[in-house]
Amino acid sequence: MKSIVLFCFLFSQWIVAQEKDSLRLQFHFKFDDASIVANQQYISKQKDTLQIDTFRFYVSDIQILYADNSILKTNESHLVDLELPNSQKVPIGLYTKKEIKQITFAIGVDSLANVSGALAGDLDPAKGMYWAWQSGYINMKMEGKSSSCKTRKNQFQFHIGGYLKPNNALRTFTLNQPKNNATIDVAVNVALFFSEVSLSQTNSIMIPGKRAMQLADCGVKMFETE
Repeated sequence: MKSIVLFCFLFSQWIVAQEKDSLRLQFHFKFDDASIVANQQYISKQKDTLQIDTFRFYVSDIQILYADNSILKTNESHLVDLELPNSQKVPIGLYTKKEIKQITFAIGVDSLANVSGALAGDLDPAKGMYWAWQSGYINMKMEGKSSSCKTRKNQFQFHIGGYLKPNNALRTFTLNQPKNNATIDVAVNVALFFSEVSLSQTNSIMIPGKRAMQLADCGVKMFETE
């Protein structure tokens, strides 16, 4: 019994040490200054009362530019999910304490992953983010309810994706001179998305196209430094 307790203690200490030595992005889901909570209603600048039931997106191609002009890259795709707190911590690599000049990451899945067919891990179709080989992956999925939507159960559904020109929904976010900490905090302010989207007029985007590209542009504006 003592050996089991000792093992659990040592394992927990190892986990703490690993987190301390790791550089990572930490995403925070917000509606203006409030954290997004399940079944909570929010009011947009468009005067829409809404709640968010599902919100997930891919983060890929993370690049860290240090002050000495060295670059740390990771080509992995990570699925960040409102309902899964652990998914909101995205590992990048070892924390070196070097001054960080700039961080860049893509919101979505790159064309190579899209043409590779259904993959594993966070790209597993079981995650509900894969259309088919013709359309590839959904970069960002947001679903919820609003009385402004004259739809079944007042639902809205935004499945934003597409990788073929002119409907490539991949977008890039750049953060200049972030705080030099092991954890880099990034807010995802959903209010900024709905400040440009009127749910009475637009409440269902399910395929690549011109409107999906416009929503992809709105989507990248949600990301802010904390």
